[in-house]
Amino acid sequence: MSKPTNAELKTAMAAAATMKEHDDDSLYIAKTLLNHNYRLRFYEDLLKYADLYMNHGQAEHDHMELLRCIEKVKEVESLSAHESADDFGLE
Repeated sequence: MSKPTNAELKTAMAAAATMKEHDDDSLYIAKTLLNHNYRLRFYEDLLKYADLYMNHGQAEHDHMELLRCIEKVKEVESLSAHESADDFGLE
């Protein structure tokens, strides 16, 4: 499956936000999309810094950035696991 274009993603996120605002998400599709999109940014950063660390000499600075990204992913996972359905992704 191909990655959505920026325009497609923007449209899908707007539709998901509208679904959540109008409590029209009985199958949890909007909740899932909003949650995954929020978390994906942190995983993309993690991949970037893991690649830098592994492929560019394993520098100490890259190692620290990688550790920060890992901690941020853990924090986001913990926070999103405890958020209520009404609060997520609508800030």
